[in-house]
Amino acid sequence: MNNRKNEYLVPITIIGVLFFIFGFVTWLNATLIPYLRIACELTAFESFWVTFAFYISYFVMALPSSAVLTKTGFKNGMSVGLITMAVGALVFIPAAITRTYGLFLTGLFIQGTGLAVLQTASNPYVTILGPIESAAKRISIMGVANKFAGILSPIILGAVVLQGIDDLVIKLEGMDALSRAAELDILAEKVIWPYVIMAIVLVILAGLIRYSSLPDVEGDKKENESSKHLERKSIFDFSYLWLGVLAIFVYVGVEVVAVDTLISYGNFLGFEFAEAKIFASFTLGAMIVGYFVGIITIPRFISQSAALKWFAVLGVIFSIIAIFTSGYTSILMIAALGFANSIMWPAIWPLAIDGLGKYMKIGSALLIMGIAGGALLPLLYGYLSDLESVGSQQAYWIMVPCYLYILFFAAKGHKVGKGMSSDV
Repeated sequence: MNNRKNEYLVPITIIGVLFFIFGFVTWLNATLIPYLRIACELTAFESFWVTFAFYISYFVMALPSSAVLTKTGFKNGMSVGLITMAVGALVFIPAAITRTYGLFLTGLFIQGTGLAVLQTASNPYVTILGPIESAAKRISIMGVANKFAGILSPIILGAVVLQGIDDLVIKLEGMDALSRAAELDILAEKVIWPYVIMAIVLVILAGLIRYSSLPDVEGDKKENESSKHLERKSIFDFSYLWLGVLAIFVYVGVEVVAVDTLISYGNFLGFEFAEAKIFASFTLGAMIVGYFVGIITIPRFISQSAALKWFAVLGVIFSIIAIFTSGYTSILMIAALGFANSIMWPAIWPLAIDGLGKYMKIGSALLIMGIAGGALLPLLYGYLSDLESVGSQQAYWIMVPCYLYILFFAAKGHKVGKGMSSDV
């Protein structure tokens, strides 16, 4: 038993580093949205194309990512993903120099493409390295690394690009067009060095992963041997998987809304950017607390599906309180959604891929495509925020039906078409 645990220690540690990278890059968007809204003179709706460009790449590239991993294997595929992310980071250089929003979005799409490869490889990898009933615990450990990086990234980037931003916004109001453009050019160029450094780190990590001792998991062979559903003829025969894809879609959507809107929402409520820039870290901190709850309790005290039900209920409660309160109370309720969201990815993933057998890779790719919820729901939130009849606070109503669907998946959806009554 101890030898088996030691055998998994190195791979799990390496994957943990990758999840840290996922978090650092992903949650920079919380800072980029208000930053680019000012630097590129955008509306709220336009600024949320940041999340669209980043997360839609998962939908577009998940199936190609699966094909890449089939040819390269998990380890080499992870290196390819890291190099792709580095290329996306470098696109920020011409984007900042020319202050072209379209180029910023292109860089974000390329970064998302690299992350799609990494996520398609790493999530099933963590799931395979141990029993399915404790997969949520292992993914929760990965989530701690992911969200700890997420706490750091908006603080670090915010300290660089949002420094003095409140004074600048006031100053810009009294400027002529030429002077305004010059100031905004200076603001846009602040992002160059952080992304150059990021690109260098990603390239170094790609080399380290390529020559590391990380073993390639022979997924197809193991999956074929362990499949409970060998008689199924196609991926369309797994109804619970497709319901899981939708669960991932709405979960990622509400998670991204809860993090990436909070700085702008704080400013909407009257908080200065100097204070609001750390609000996104509150949500991610709450997620870390939730992950530790999952690590301690699943599956020893509560099953993955039962935990998912209770956390979905919390999501509904926190959303409604945030909508009907104001000031710090409303901010903290949105941040508390981080706690409610924490268990969702770790629980939905194993519930959705349990028993897929030889369809594991394609099933994983479909679940990764569900990350597109992070592209569409924040964009919907931004559109509603711009409407005078709705506004930034009432726009949070879109989260309530999402949590209700996750509650359905936890209670019934993950059993549909599974042909088994066990509750994992």
